[in-house]
Amino acid sequence: MAQKPLLGQGSENVEFLWFNISHLNKTTQFFLCTAAVFVFYLIYGYLQEYMFASGFKPYGWYLTLLQFGCYSILGFIELKCRRIERIIPLTMYSILAALSVGTIGFSNFSLKYLNYPTQVIFKSCKLIPVMIGGILIQKKQYRLIDYMASGLMCLGLIAFTLADSQVSPDFNILGVMVISCALACDAVIGNFQEKIIKKHNATNCEMIFFSYFIGFLYLAVILTATGDVFSGFSYCYQYPSIYVSAILFSVAGYLGIGIILTLVRTCGALTAVTVTTFRKAVSIVISFIFFQKPFTLNYLWASLLIIAGIYINIFAKTSIKMPSLLSMLRRRRVKEKDLPDIV
Repeated sequence: MAQKPLLGQGSENVEFLWFNISHLNKTTQFFLCTAAVFVFYLIYGYLQEYMFASGFKPYGWYLTLLQFGCYSILGFIELKCRRIERIIPLTMYSILAALSVGTIGFSNFSLKYLNYPTQVIFKSCKLIPVMIGGILIQKKQYRLIDYMASGLMCLGLIAFTLADSQVSPDFNILGVMVISCALACDAVIGNFQEKIIKKHNATNCEMIFFSYFIGFLYLAVILTATGDVFSGFSYCYQYPSIYVSAILFSVAGYLGIGIILTLVRTCGALTAVTVTTFRKAVSIVISFIFFQKPFTLNYLWASLLIIAGIYINIFAKTSIKMPSLLSMLRRRRVKEKDLPDIV
């Protein structure tokens, strides 16, 4: 008896929060996914900043432990409900888990030294460490347009950091170093995930569960050894409402991951990047509205430089595919000349 293909393994089903929306047209699917991305990630960003603004700044790694624990529980439930078996070797997951810990852990920890808008701006500039790694490790050669995109992002980051250092009383250069570590892990994890998916054709659900569960074990051992787990628990024992915020924060993040993957599958990476970039811009605006902090117009100009760099990078990627697309269309037209006109 033939098995039903799993999502990510040839299935044509389009899932939205475990509901099949394949019967809806592409426009409706796009608006549903976009609305969900905004809802979940705006909640995610708001709760993240709310917790750190409430005195949780020293406990970024403990928040990462809670986050990985919630992701593991939700992933396990989904894995069992879908009856999905592991197909990727645990050695691969041990590497992926370490990179996931670095990406999310350093990102959360950076908020001890940076304000939320600065962290979001830095996280939008993944291209820079990707290019540096490609040049140093893989000896890649990039085109002029790629260097233009990277240059605009660098200028934007420098301008935003300088503006933040001038107006923010809590600015600390150590935060820039920490978020840079998160970016470096983020750049590596994308290439590593792509390699695993192409080789093993695993489902998203499997990768999420095993990556975060093994990462949770790493964090539990490390934070117990450093004593951070006890100080974090002690703080949350005094302010138990933090656990409610952390759980909601983690659930929003977990659901958001699935929605973005659906958006990429149905509308393409270009559309997904556009939606997430706009969402980050809205997150920054909300941060200034709900959490009191100094503002300068230099933030705006720096952000525009970074957005310009992002879209030049997108244009560079899509322009590479145009010649092959045009040649494919020409071949199709030649073949269609021999077919009867049925329209």
